[in-house]
Amino acid sequence: MVWWQQVWQGVLALSLAIALWVSPAWADWTVPMSYSNADLRGQDFSGQELQGSEFSNANLELTNFSQADVRGTVFSASVMTKANFHGADFTNAMADQVKFTGSDLSDAVFTEAILLRSTFEDVDITGADFSDAILDGAQVKQLCLQASGVNSKTGIETRESLGCRGKR
Repeated sequence: MVWWQQVWQGVLALSLAIALWVSPAWADWTVPMSYSNADLRGQDFSGQELQGSEFSNANLELTNFSQADVRGTVFSASVMTKANFHGADFTNAMADQVKFTGSDLSDAVFTEAILLRSTFEDVDITGADFSDAILDGAQVKQLCLQASGVNSKTGIETRESLGCRGKR
C-alpha cells in the first residue's frame, strides 16, 4: 500500500469517528435500564420513560407505573400484584408469566404485547386496549367477563380489542 492510500484510509476513519460523535442520533442513544431480579415493592415509576427496560423476575408488588411509557419493556415472570398501571403504554412489551392479581390496568395500552400465561385475577381493565396482544384463550375468556370502557388514547373499546363476542 502506498503512502497516500494509508493517509486516505486514516482521513476516512477519522471522518467516520467525528460523524458518529456529533450525530444527533448518537447523542440521543441511551442504554435501557435493567431491574431484573430486583425487589422493587412500592416503588414509584409513574410517568417515567422506561422504554426497552427489563424487569424480568422482579418483585413489583404495589409498584406505581401509572402513565409510564414501558413500550418494548420486558416484565417476564415478575410479580405485579396490586400494582398501578393506569394509563401505562405497554405497546410491544413482553409480560409473559406475570402475576397481575389485584392490579389497576385501566386505560393501559397493551397493543401487540405478549401476555401469555399471565394471571389477571381481580384486575381493573376498564378502558384498556389489548389490540393485537398475544393472550391465551382462557385469559381472553376471563377478561371478556369484565371488559368495558374505551381507551382514552386509542379510542378502542376494551371488548373490541379482546375480540369479545356478543354484548355484556
